[in-house]
Amino acid sequence: MRRYGAALLLLLSGAAVLRISLFSDLYLRYVQAGLRVYLVVSGLALVVLGLLAAVRARTTTTTEPPTETTATTGTYDGEHEGGDDPDHTPNHNHNHNPNHDDNHDHDHARTPRIAWLLAVPAAALLLFPPPALGSYSAGREAAQRAAQGVGTFPALPAGDPVDLALGQFTSRAIYDSGRSLKGRTVRMTGFVTRGANGTWYLARLLITCCAADASTYKIQVKGADAPVNDTWVTVTGTWHPKGKLGSEEAWPPVLDATGVKTVKQPANPYERR
Repeated sequence: MRRYGAALLLLLSGAAVLRISLFSDLYLRYVQAGLRVYLVVSGLALVVLGLLAAVRARTTTTTEPPTETTATTGTYDGEHEGGDDPDHTPNHNHNHNPNHDDNHDHDHARTPRIAWLLAVPAAALLLFPPPALGSYSAGREAAQRAAQGVGTFPALPAGDPVDLALGQFTSRAIYDSGRSLKGRTVRMTGFVTRGANGTWYLARLLITCCAADASTYKIQVKGADAPVNDTWVTVTGTWHPKGKLGSEEAWPPVLDATGVKTVKQPANPYERR
């Protein structure tokens, strides 16, 4: 059975990649939507390689010649090497190593048993894909925002509330010298992350390529009780000016909430650039 270890690892890994990319939208927890095709191709390649490895292992097993073993006994046959000479004394000097197996039948091409542990993460990814990054990742983002070019922004669409991404709200709150958010009611969706002294934030993570390079958009919410950590909510409210434009004091921007509604996590939990 150990002959099929490599094949099983390849098949499990390929099946896990195909599960999250071809048969669901779970891949969006890890990479941008544009990388889906590469994941699908990689998953198919792993499955094909796994099948080929299984066929090769099976072929090797069926074509391998039987191992011949010779049993050695401690009895003496008078005709052995000495013919009928009764004066002939056999000189059997066997230095037998008790740790040596005379019927040595080890197949060093087989997968070491310890390698089967590699199947555990592959099976876990197949059966229990990890959730999207959440409040823990958002809380690690340092509040370090240098001036990135304060200037005017295009006017917001007419009508309230205005649906904005957290990145759009953050940019206008920190860098818009035209104060386009002033007096406007906005609506945004994100997950909850808690701070100190009862402070809580509406957060969303932005990924440029994959989850490893995720950065955080975070907005402090005032005027409403904090939901449970990692709960997805839609918050409606108005901008609360804070600090000098383009300064660290302006980060994170603040929203005076007029409504908080619990919602289902979107298929793509990450912010779009």
